[in-house]
Amino acid sequence: MKAVVQRVTQARVEVEGQVLGSIERGLLVYLGVQVGDEETDAIWLAEKIANLRILDDEEGRMNLSILDLHQKDSAMGVLVVSQFTLLGDARKGRRPSYGNAAAPERARELYEYFVEKLREQGLPCETGLFQALMRVSYTNEGPVTLLLDSKEVK
Repeated sequence: MKAVVQRVTQARVEVEGQVLGSIERGLLVYLGVQVGDEETDAIWLAEKIANLRILDDEEGRMNLSILDLHQKDSAMGVLVVSQFTLLGDARKGRRPSYGNAAAPERARELYEYFVEKLREQGLPCETGLFQALMRVSYTNEGPVTLLLDSKEVK
């Protein structure tokens, strides 16, 4: 599984003009599920993201996680948007290949499982609509953007 994690002051996702998910502040996560991903990848990634110390403490240092801050501020949340294009391979030619992206049925299962694992940790988690054309708007704070890949730790 691959994820782009961004610290945001606001984020929302719309489909056909309807807001499906929004957060006031917290983390925006773009999630790509690749061939060979398992539930263990979702568990690892959800725990990693929930505990990443990329949010500011009282002194302005990136020293707190979304879990830390959500306990103090219930407005903190996570917005997860499925994004198979994270798995695009553009090394050859001009059109990316998406051969590493998991089949839609499996990708949906693991996407939903990942969201469930974030919620089990007590985090409010909003989502977009799987396989829909979405419009995502957000304000990246910092900017802080991280790339995570569950396959790089095994």
